[in-house]
Amino acid sequence: MPVPLLRPRRLGIPARAPVAALLAGALCAQAVAALLPHVPLLIASTVLCLALEGVLHRWQRGLLPLFAKAHLDITVRHVLRDLLLVVALLRLGGQERESSYAPLVAALLGCYALHCAIQAVSVLVRRTRTLPVVTRNIDASALRLSPAPPVLLRRPGPRLLVHGLPATAGLLATAATADHRFAALGLALALGLAVLGLCALLLRLLPGRRPAGEREALEWLDGWLAEYRPTVGLYFSGGTSSAYQANMWLEPLSRLQGRPLIVLRERFMVQKLAATDVPVICLPKVSTLMRLEQSTLQVLIHPSNSGKTSQVLRIPTLKHTFVNHGESDKLSSCNPYAKAYDEVWVAGPAARERYALAEVGVEDKDVVEIGRPQLDAVEPYAGPPRGAYTTVLYAPTWEGWDGNPGNTSVVEAGENLVRALLADPGVRLLYKPHPLTGSVDARAGAADLRIRELVRAANRGRSGPRPDGAGELARRTAELDRLTATAFRAGADQVERMLAQSAPEPGRARAVARATAAWEAAYWDSLPEWEHQIVLGPRPTLFSCFNRSHLLISDVSSVVSDFLVSEKPYAVANTSGLAEDVFRETFPTVRAATVLTPDAAGTAELLAAVRDPAKDTLAPARAELKRHLLGPDEPSAQERFDAAVLALGSAAEERRARTIPGQRLSASPEPAASGGPSAAPGA
Repeated sequence: MPVPLLRPRRLGIPARAPVAALLAGALCAQAVAALLPHVPLLIASTVLCLALEGVLHRWQRGLLPLFAKAHLDITVRHVLRDLLLVVALLRLGGQERESSYAPLVAALLGCYALHCAIQAVSVLVRRTRTLPVVTRNIDASALRLSPAPPVLLRRPGPRLLVHGLPATAGLLATAATADHRFAALGLALALGLAVLGLCALLLRLLPGRRPAGEREALEWLDGWLAEYRPTVGLYFSGGTSSAYQANMWLEPLSRLQGRPLIVLRERFMVQKLAATDVPVICLPKVSTLMRLEQSTLQVLIHPSNSGKTSQVLRIPTLKHTFVNHGESDKLSSCNPYAKAYDEVWVAGPAARERYALAEVGVEDKDVVEIGRPQLDAVEPYAGPPRGAYTTVLYAPTWEGWDGNPGNTSVVEAGENLVRALLADPGVRLLYKPHPLTGSVDARAGAADLRIRELVRAANRGRSGPRPDGAGELARRTAELDRLTATAFRAGADQVERMLAQSAPEPGRARAVARATAAWEAAYWDSLPEWEHQIVLGPRPTLFSCFNRSHLLISDVSSVVSDFLVSEKPYAVANTSGLAEDVFRETFPTVRAATVLTPDAAGTAELLAAVRDPAKDTLAPARAELKRHLLGPDEPSAQERFDAAVLALGSAAEERRARTIPGQRLSASPEPAASGGPSAAPGA
């Protein structure tokens, strides 16, 4: 989707310093005003303190941990403010009126006592709402799911600000007018709010109002597994930015025969998954994960390695296979960890050879070629450019963890390549950097920003007609957002999200796919054909950019392997320092590519070959390399994927029959039709 060309920057400590300094200054001013006493200064400093607290909790929450480390959290600050107001009242009233303020002080202490009680009960409520299993696309109503308590009752900072505001305002009004009835009224309101909040939370702890306990939830999980009878699962564990590794396998998984299941380990990942009809279960604890041993599950597919992978490999009744989330010639595609799996599924012969050469302990008999079923969306080569512009996709990868200069071309070659492309008036550039660019090496991030500025500058020097497609794009965007967004209210917790997603929606994933295709068509139609584009975010997808491009320029990465399915021309930037012949020999995916040096020499000749097929001498090599990397066109990758799952599932069943007499899965259900979960019981 259209995104700002400037990457939003996180607010750093220097930008936050003025707010922190203002708050500290306001507290000091309040202390001075209370001791003098000086009523106008007291009112001004107190109001400023409250306003800054609102700013902190609404827009600059990153400062809150810093105050907490300095032992100046919201509770301390609020107590200090009210204490200073009491001091001011005593200073203003004199010794003869000290006794009249004793009930007010007692009420104020009661407010803070109730605040502590609410916090303790809210912790108990949160624990009762932390289930041992999190689900999606599964009817979990038997777990007594319910909406979450209001955020105000769960977060001490906002609660103290709101519940304590009447008390603070009443004390401040009394300081200004010397009428202690204002303080009494404010404290009464604060006490009333606190009592109501405490009662609301206590009701949540009643046996019939709280979700199922751990034992009951686990019994429900066992029953659901017995009813659904899963046969193949996708196992995934990772960080917040790694969900794409699982998302790319969701559609192929949904088209498998049998009853697929997605097994996650991190609670936040449940909402990171893209739209799917496949049932999702998240099992954070190892002890809960081990319950899969008693299920009908036969095969677990692993798109990535993680620290928690070793935990599930301990289940003896399952067969495990590693499919990776992309294949390239990098060493990371031949990780020695792969030998821990029963099988390693790769796209084609090239990966089989790669494992043999790497000698990481993966035996050839355990390597199965299944192709890349995700690539069905990539359109084949349809000839040279027919319009006025040649669309070039520059999609470099990121810098990686090892500091190898050959990982990404952004630092050493990116600006030269982009300048050379922009110098050709017949080129339309699509620049799609890897989302992790600059996350390890600041030079890569800086180069990325400079490339974006080059693209923007080039656009300022171009002009032409603009299509009238904004309305259609807006309509398609609204439709796609409606299908992909789940209407969680603000402050919904995991139990409430489970409740909102407990009713399965068969066909939703297909509807999202259709809406996505319509959105992508509207997106490209809304853009001028002469305008260069910086493509960020998940929309449009990389495959959509493939289909709009006549040429790809990238690095040694899985992007090249995936693009080869189209058999379109491509180039690889060589920033490794290797000679071209050594570079081609070292990285097989480069053998059918035009190799570009860091100075971008040869770019003009490359563009000429794209525009004139007679000059494209690498077309036969691309066709051959495609078969070498991705395997044959027939049977299809999805068919080979399905066959590999069935074969490994049969092996798992046979092993279970040998090792656990009487446990053969002969009672497992007949394979469902493609997209099986929609017809599954309990799904």
